[in-house]
Amino acid sequence: MKANVVVIQALEAQIAELDARLLQQAKLRPEYLLLKTMPGVGEVLATIIMLETGDIDRFAEVGNFASYARCVKSAHYSNGKKKGEGNAKNGNAYLIWAFIEAANFARRFSDDAKRFFEKKKAKTNSVVATKALAHKLARASYHILKEKQPFDAKRCFA
Repeated sequence: MKANVVVIQALEAQIAELDARLLQQAKLRPEYLLLKTMPGVGEVLATIIMLETGDIDRFAEVGNFASYARCVKSAHYSNGKKKGEGNAKNGNAYLIWAFIEAANFARRFSDDAKRFFEKKKAKTNSVVATKALAHKLARASYHILKEKQPFDAKRCFA
């Protein structure tokens, strides 16, 4: 047990050092602080979202960004029947990871996010509800970066 505690402490020290280097090396824009206003998004996730997104003006609409972040399905439907799938691996894998992580933290620490998650989970399952919450956060981050305004829970979860 003592050996495990020593290993955990050593890993925590290395993680703290990596976080400090990340913040030193990253060229952060002012939107970084706005991204941190989202529930579930801290320093590391805000950095990842900002750097992996790049210039937000390259996305014409919020749906384009959500698709790039892999937060929407790629299935094609016609007359209510599934007719195939598009390129499911198209987009940025790091963004979907960041938004899923943010969704998991948001549902634990934000009442609005938890309420949305529980309502969605009652209709489907936990995985689909987490992905739906990640999609909400992706859309919110698009608006944060585009409009340069802090997170608004009423607008996101209304």
